[in-house]
Amino acid sequence: MAVGTTIAKRLGFVPAAEVDELRRDVAVANANTGLVAESLTDLERQMAEPGWVRFAHLTEMEFSATGLIQMRAICRLMSIANPLVKRGLNLRSAYVWGQGVEITARANGQGSDGEQDVQAVVSAFLNDDGNMRAVTGAAARDRLEHALGTDGDLFIAHFTRPLTGQVQVRVIAADEITEVISNPEDSSEPWFYRRVWHVNAIDQQSGIVSPQQQERLYPCVDYRPRVRPRKLGLVDIAWDTPLLHVDVNRPQGWKRGVPDAYAAIPWARAYKEFLESWAGLMHSLARFAWRLTAKGNTKAQAQARLAQAPQRDPATGRALDVGATAITPTDATLEAIPKSGATIDAESGRPLAMMVAAALDVPVTMLLSDPGQTGARAVAETLDQPTELAMGQRRDLWAAAYQRILRYVITEAVRAPQGPLQGVIKRDPWTGQETVTLAGDTDQTIDVVFPDLDDADVAKVVQAIKAAADTGTVPPEVVLRLLLTALGVRDADTIVEAMVEDGDFQWPTGPPLGGGQSAADLQRAGQDPAGAGPGPMTPDDPADDGDPNANDGNPDQPKE
Repeated sequence: MAVGTTIAKRLGFVPAAEVDELRRDVAVANANTGLVAESLTDLERQMAEPGWVRFAHLTEMEFSATGLIQMRAICRLMSIANPLVKRGLNLRSAYVWGQGVEITARANGQGSDGEQDVQAVVSAFLNDDGNMRAVTGAAARDRLEHALGTDGDLFIAHFTRPLTGQVQVRVIAADEITEVISNPEDSSEPWFYRRVWHVNAIDQQSGIVSPQQQERLYPCVDYRPRVRPRKLGLVDIAWDTPLLHVDVNRPQGWKRGVPDAYAAIPWARAYKEFLESWAGLMHSLARFAWRLTAKGNTKAQAQARLAQAPQRDPATGRALDVGATAITPTDATLEAIPKSGATIDAESGRPLAMMVAAALDVPVTMLLSDPGQTGARAVAETLDQPTELAMGQRRDLWAAAYQRILRYVITEAVRAPQGPLQGVIKRDPWTGQETVTLAGDTDQTIDVVFPDLDDADVAKVVQAIKAAADTGTVPPEVVLRLLLTALGVRDADTIVEAMVEDGDFQWPTGPPLGGGQSAADLQRAGQDPAGAGPGPMTPDDPADDGDPNANDGNPDQPKE
């Protein structure tokens, strides 16, 4: 029998039981396939609903120019009128710029022979009065960070003098930029920015002021072709005023940014309405505090008694409207209205404030200036770490913007016939981008350094710097810069520059004797305290003769 079964299998004959089992498996598989196909069809049908189709269509399109103007206007208004949005934007600006920033060039003309003073060009640009008002000053930095929160875009114009290479930067309103013209073959490479704005023209004869519309094209700061026409169509091109576009929250494929406050506005308004409703409820509950129950004529007497003016204290004459004695008949009951079922905690709206905090990337504990019901300090510190990372990204954005601006300043200082720097400007034959090589093997690197956001132990940082200095591999000027930064000294680069002469670090010989008081007096008088020299030496305190074994200044101990 076994031999017959084996022969049947080899010849392709399968028993009926096995055939039935295979048929059942195939039927189950077909049924499952039908369920999967039906599920996919249901999903496709759901995605084809009008709401999803409209949402997908909107994500593929940018906001219109009119829509962007309206969005920015609402964000600006909310940043002034709504406390949550105002507080959130202030927190973001404090995280980014509250500790200051050090912007320096590595080449200061005090290194090797032939090195040019790039730091002088950078300092002249950063300290220019007009540039400080518009971009580089502390107030301007705070204002521009708020502008990213309410506008999503910044357009920094570089007005350049062709003869001297001097650069003046100004900010053009985002509402005036109506179009971004990109490379037809590469949408990520902007070429021109179309600006449309109105100016008030004054008729010299009649004195009538009439607004006039103007239009101009500004090239991107990274776009400088060999052939530069004066016009594109009928619109003039301002080749001497390139623009740097700084944007945030820009989706891939879009040309304009989205304000930081845009996602927070609906929830900020909801939280405002919740607090208004809660305040109204508390006001309603405060209107009636007592309940008087009476029957028949007693009810009418009670209403008449309540309608009368409150009794007055015979001693002071004040109305007894608080803490007065209620005299009721035996069939009337006066009791306080219970509040247990009507009490609503204001903390119930905290999730709405959390949505605002999430939209602005700040902790809700800091947004509300309140640790909440938990009151745990560890919770606030834990929530602060992601905020530091987000603000670190915004710092990197600003560092890149400043480096790009200063690269343009250096390039124009080389290009101008009377520019302060010497070098060669070369054009890449493939990309068309210009690169600058400064003469004298001068380094043109720009360092933009922000202090650490976390609260580091200063003592430990100083110990780490000392350990690094003891290795003998770190230059002394770098050690001094690190120490000054760790101690929170502002304008550390000026101090470091004063300690370097002809490329050599000038080691201090020690604190001046008797000069401390004169330095303090100079500082109080508004003068430079560094002008206070060492105090007068005593006859027993001869000057250091350079002998390390000599015990200068101590007459009681003989010299070796």
